[in-house]
Amino acid sequence: MDVRTSCFKVQFSIREYRPSDHHVVMSLFRDGILEHVYPAFFKAMSNPDHVGIALSISMAGYVLGGSSYFQALLFGSAWAGLIYYCCHDIYEGYMTRRLSADMANIQANYLENPDNGFWVAEADVNGQSKVVGMAAVMGKSGEEEEGERLDKWNGGVMGGGPEFDRDAGDGSYGEMSHMIVEFPCRRQNLGSQLTQKALDFCKERGYARLVLDVSSPQTAAVSLYQKFGFVQIASHSKTHANRWFSKMARINVMRMEKFI
Repeated sequence: MDVRTSCFKVQFSIREYRPSDHHVVMSLFRDGILEHVYPAFFKAMSNPDHVGIALSISMAGYVLGGSSYFQALLFGSAWAGLIYYCCHDIYEGYMTRRLSADMANIQANYLENPDNGFWVAEADVNGQSKVVGMAAVMGKSGEEEEGERLDKWNGGVMGGGPEFDRDAGDGSYGEMSHMIVEFPCRRQNLGSQLTQKALDFCKERGYARLVLDVSSPQTAAVSLYQKFGFVQIASHSKTHANRWFSKMARINVMRMEKFI
């Protein structure tokens, strides 16, 4: 039986990452990031500005082609293709960047550092164990966050106030990333279990809060985090990609946090 299509009403166990998980975790990570391309594309194309531009370009193609419906479709498709390329470039670029950074050596970057954690979720179906989810937490210092505010969030919409000063005594906090659940295993509380695991780890480490970044097309993830009490404290449209790509893709990155 194919575990990828057989996660209905199964039990999950969450454990620490092992080196033997490498290939399946890499595959899960790639699929989990790139699956956001289509939702981002459809969300961008439904924007009134993009709808208007697509209609205008299609009309121009119709006129220039001598009342050709094919030319109108071709011009409109070209615009849609450009928007898709922008969305794909943003997520693929993020994936590539992380694969060459912390994901390049999970053992060294997470397991050998007591301030960090990396966990996988296993499903047991007909005696077969399969990794179907993952999550990671990296410990951060107050100085690192200040640099992120001045750099990554420059020009964004920041939350603020006294709550930013409520960190642990040394200013450290946890940052969660790589929260991914394989599609057939969703809606079974696994995302909640992984989130709780991250929160428990932060509490054990003495972190006062847990923060994370989530992109605007990830509506299900935002809803999950809100149920746990996470609140949005920042929003920006800056990504590693060309700024025009970010503008055309209409993707916002939201910073959320929860005090523990």
